[in-house]
Amino acid sequence: MLTINFDPFPLLETERLLLRRIDTNDINEILALRSNPETMKYIPRPLLKTNEDALEHIAMIDAKIENNEGINWGITLKNAPKIIGIIGHYRIKTENFRAEIGYMLLPEFNGKGIMPEAVKEVVDYGFNVMKLHSIEAIIDPENFGSEKVLQKNGFVKEAHLKENEFYDGRFLDTVIYSLLNKI
Repeated sequence: MLTINFDPFPLLETERLLLRRIDTNDINEILALRSNPETMKYIPRPLLKTNEDALEHIAMIDAKIENNEGINWGITLKNAPKIIGIIGHYRIKTENFRAEIGYMLLPEFNGKGIMPEAVKEVVDYGFNVMKLHSIEAIIDPENFGSEKVLQKNGFVKEAHLKENEFYDGRFLDTVIYSLLNKI
């Protein structure tokens, strides 16, 4: 069985990015990300509406980190402390040495190579520090931007599940991409 420990919280750094812990000072940015219909277009979860919603979301992220059940980083540009996105390992299945990666970025930062750079760093952390064997990403089949990010990082399409998720009165397809640790 895999043992996970996120204490102390790991700061990750790339050429342009700093991935840091999200805290209550990030309330406006969390609300901006999770209340934006464009950002949430392919994420079957309710939009956040209030500061209280954002604080609850931050508390949920913290609880997962404290319990070593999942980890999220706030994505920032090195020269600006404000969060422009979120990335993390969700649904860690320690018995299978596998985790699900998830991420989102404010639309104005799309197309700048930020997400592939962040994914590469978080995948490296998952394999080298967490000692995962595989990482999966579950995306909407229409989310071509996310598909490109995954492919740039070596993920391969494992499955296309038909109408396997029910959300907001309709059935949705999901596509599973994965990456195996070749080390």
